Amino acid sequence: MERLRKVCRGRTMTFGVPLLLYLVGGSFGLREFAQIRYDVHKLHGKVDPALKEKLKQNNVTLESEYEKLEKSDLNNWENIRGPQLGEDSRTVQKQRREAARLKAQ
Repeated sequence: MERLRKVCRGRTMTFGVPLLLYLVGGSFGLREFAQIRYDVHKLHGKVDPALKEKLKQNNVTLESEYEKLEKSDLNNWENIRGPQLGEDSRTVQKQRREAARLKAQ
């Protein structure tokens, strides 16, 4: 009985066995999480045919987006500062509107 207690209190039982349990358990857990990832990927690979047709109808190209950007006026813009820490964004917006209104008059 004394020898069994000595073995249970040894370094192998204290540190080695829990380490091995964590390693083996971790590998099984990692396998399960990886399987979930692959299952989700397989589900997202399937697209509804109606949605697929809708995506085909939406022809957005780089050229069309560039043309929209060319139409916008990028030379006349105003730098508006956002609220700082401790400031209320609504108060700052109200002050900016008042300043713009007074400037316009």
